Amino acid sequence: MTLSSIQSFLKHHTEALVKDVGIEAAADLSGRSKASLNRYYSVLPEHEDRYMPVDVVAALEAASSFPHVTHALADLRGIILAHDDQRPNAPRSGSVNSDVIALSQRFALLISEYQTAIEDGTISANEARRLLIETLALQRVLIDMKLNLEREAT
Repeated sequence: MTLSSIQSFLKHHTEALVKDVGIEAAADLSGRSKASLNRYYSVLPEHEDRYMPVDVVAALEAASSFPHVTHALADLRGIILAHDDQRPNAPRSGSVNSDVIALSQRFALLISEYQTAIEDGTISANEARRLLIETLALQRVLIDMKLNLEREAT
């Protein structure tokens, strides 16, 4: 990837982050003006060297529905992030029965994604990411099920 394509890629994801949060809310959260935020994702030559500071990215991503810039940086390094909307330290409640239901639902979603992906005979990078997301969700359900079984066995 060339430097200009990396710059364009990062600016695109910065714009997605600001738009996800909303320009007014992003300005309030970041302490930056709307014009400054616009410059961070502007592709105009006079703004090509301006990027959103990391502390501003962190503040906006905490309020966004998805970590757009963090995900873009991971993509540039070839790292795959798994976005989990569950709180990592939240107590997991449930029984083995609810785990089996969740497992069958997640497996059905994985198979559905696979069927969609393989329709044209090849799996694109985007389709592979969606399959990976479903695989990771299925793995989480299996881990929860294992923990519930261990708890019930003792």
